[in-house]
Amino acid sequence: MSNLIELFENNFDDVVTSNTEISVVRFWAPWCGPCRMVAPIFEKLSEDMGKSATFGEVDIDEAPSIAARYGIRSIPTTVVFKNGKPVDALVGVASLSQFKEMLSKVLDS
Repeated sequence: MSNLIELFENNFDDVVTSNTEISVVRFWAPWCGPCRMVAPIFEKLSEDMGKSATFGEVDIDEAPSIAARYGIRSIPTTVVFKNGKPVDALVGVASLSQFKEMLSKVLDS
């Protein structure tokens, strides 16, 4: 079961920047082939590590101001937020183990 939250201008700050825990956000667009490749991997990550972090997705076509705020220039980009601030990111297609490694580093810090 997916626990991904769709993020827009009206809920992003409540879910991510006011969160005192860890949030993982995937920036994507429906027309992006590599984004579609990452989607099932990101969903699996959210299922495997959903107790450790909040997982959300931003469609950059629907919420361009959020992408601009964080300087997202390439998609897919996955950003890890800790205490509401970006602390790590992966740009492009990555494996489940790469995502887990990135998140584990943040969780361990």
